[in-house]
Amino acid sequence: MEIVPNARGLGCRVEGIDLAEPLSDAAFEAILRAFADHAVLHFPGQDLSPEAHKAFAARFGSLEVNVAAGRYTVPGHPEIMVLSNIVEDGAPIGLADAGQDWHTDMSYSAVPAFLNVLHAIHVPRRNGAPLGATEFLDMAAAWDALPEAAKARVRGRTATHDFDKFWSRMVAMPGSRREPLTPARRAARPPVSHPIALAHPLSGRTALYCNVGYATRVDGAGEAESAEILALLFAHQVQDRFKSVHRWTEGDVLAWDNLRTMHNAVADYGPDEPRLMRRCQTMADWVLGEGARRFGPAAAPA
Repeated sequence: MEIVPNARGLGCRVEGIDLAEPLSDAAFEAILRAFADHAVLHFPGQDLSPEAHKAFAARFGSLEVNVAAGRYTVPGHPEIMVLSNIVEDGAPIGLADAGQDWHTDMSYSAVPAFLNVLHAIHVPRRNGAPLGATEFLDMAAAWDALPEAAKARVRGRTATHDFDKFWSRMVAMPGSRREPLTPARRAARPPVSHPIALAHPLSGRTALYCNVGYATRVDGAGEAESAEILALLFAHQVQDRFKSVHRWTEGDVLAWDNLRTMHNAVADYGPDEPRLMRRCQTMADWVLGEGARRFGPAAAPA
């Protein structure tokens, strides 16, 4: 296995490994360290069964069953969500608008997401060029570049994250097939709070964990102060200097660290340009607990 860092921005390419096979302990630890160093890992040329997809993702934490997935899952595998604009027999086979704006997956959960593991089955193309890229923002770099006065205002504070903020925005988009959240789904994901300055459990670096997709207010602040701080953070975090882009090819597996990144699915393809992805979400229960104790900065040799 070889880990090749990207020339610029986040990420690395991981070559010489078949994710259809169980990870050795050495490969697991090398990949875990690559997440700490690079945040976005690209495994090209993979052919994963649903079982292998889940087995890889589950090495890093518990797997999520998305509260809003509904019927858009692989049959018999509720942990694998189908993301697609394909319509068969008049019905969509997947969620067509998943991730189409800046956000951090599952920051609205009391235990947030660690990894998103996305497998490309079919990539839309136009004139030979791939469409539907995924963009990333490095929130560790964003924290480092935040002015000291702004850091002082948010250090030690928390922000509320609300599932309904992003969902309602998608419902309001022209042509959306989403329906407003039912009371039951809303109750299943009540608002939660997280530190705005988050110490990463593996690298120890601080990341700006207050994403534009789900963060709704700064806890303990008045309405005007909260709105001012959020506007400052949101404008800061989406700057191009923090951005990198992955352009997909069939067989790609892309796994990224939600504790350090924001992402956006670029919707530059039409309904006649089919896209099909399968997604597993790994929760941060293991990495914030046993993983941090075993592999985090406090566990590293002096």
